Formats: sequence, structure tokens, C-alpha cells
Amino acid sequence: MIWRTTHSSARIDRAFHIQPLSENTLIIYFGQQADAATARRIRRANDAIAHLLGSVLIDTIPSYGSIHLTYDLLATDFSALHKQLSECIASLRPDPVQEAGPKRIEIPVYYGEEVALDLHAVAALADLTAEEVISIHSAQEYTVYAIGFTPGFAYLGNIDERIQAPRKQTPRRKVAAGSLGIADRQTAIYPVESPGGWQILGRTPVDLIDYSKASLTPFQMGDRVKFISVTRDEFLALGGSL
Repeated sequence: MIWRTTHSSARIDRAFHIQPLSENTLIIYFGQQADAATARRIRRANDAIAHLLGSVLIDTIPSYGSIHLTYDLLATDFSALHKQLSECIASLRPDPVQEAGPKRIEIPVYYGEEVALDLHAVAALADLTAEEVISIHSAQEYTVYAIGFTPGFAYLGNIDERIQAPRKQTPRRKVAAGSLGIADRQTAIYPVESPGGWQILGRTPVDLIDYSKASLTPFQMGDRVKFISVTRDEFLALGGSL
């Protein structure tokens, strides 16, 4: 299980832009920069839109700087929805009583050589020791910028520039579930076994997919994530496999 989760309240900026994409899709832009403040704005806006306008929506997909929205043409049109969305987003206010806000999630990670397939390569690229890379990576608190690629794959940023590393030129055909990787300015955990080209630094024993829940994953945009380095014995005791 995930070790600890706490909550905090957050504000949302009023700046946004709504643009039609097709006859029943539109996109709401909140900015070009991927950062913690933007992620929190998008998360709150997406929650409010789903709550207030859910009866006319087919799907909402929050991402780095935007929300992609599909709506029911039999229930509304772009003009009416544009007005409703504008009013909904512009009226958002922080309410710590009614809204818990982003969570802080702590996840145990084993950075041992059996699972840290690219740790030494990243250390060599950064001109650091493996221990220094682990210390830098686990010291940081990250923000969930987006969820995609596979269910539960949360893009977290930003990593310390000292250990930034590019994606592998040749992706692996199989990356084990729970593998923790970095790519450019971001870090992420592979929730299921899949192909992947991120530089692998470790593995968590935590199962990040729960198909019995509607959300599938504990992550939401704007949440804060902290990795806690654990020993090999602790990793195995928590249900990890090598």
C-alpha cells in the first residue's frame, strides 16, 4: 500500500482560453508551461466542470496545460457550453472545507542494482556517483502533471537538473511493473509491464492500479509525490519482487 497521504488546499488562476476542435469537442487552454501551479488549476477546473456540467459531457481529459472535452450534441452546443464553461471556471474559488485539494503521496522505492537498470549510466552522464543520484532523486517532491501512456502512468516533474537524462535511444520491449524511470525533466512509475524507453532507477513494491475503483490509480493531476528509499529487505517485505 502507499505509505502516507495528506491534503492541502489550492487556488486557481482565472486565465484560460476555450477553442473548438470538432463539432462536439473543444479544448480549454490554461497555459503552455508544465508546472505545479498549472497542474493544480487544471485539476480543480476539471473537477468543477465534471460536477456542474456532467449531464452534457461525454468525456474530459486533463493534460499538461489543457482539458480536452467531448460533449453531447443532443444536450448542448458550443455556444451554450462555452458560456457555461467560462462562468464555471471564472467563478472557482478555493474552499478548504469543501475541497481537500491535492494529496501528498509517499511511495517506497528500492534503488538496488537488481532493479535500477540504468542507474550507473545516469550517474556517469551526470558525473555523479550512483548514491548521489539516488539521494538527489529521492530528496525531491514531485507534482503530477498528467496521466496517460498506460492507465495509471503519472508524469511527474520536475526532476533536479543535475540528474536529467534523455530517453533511451532504443526502448526496452518489456519494463517491469513498478519500475521507476526518468526522462528529460520528468520521472514516472510504470504501473504495468510494458515497453518503455525511460532510464530505470529503481522499483516500487506498490501496486498502482486498482481495477475495482473508478479512478484506477491513486494519482490525480496536481498531487504531490515523494519517493522514500527503502532497503532490499523492506522492498521484499512490502510485497516487491525481483
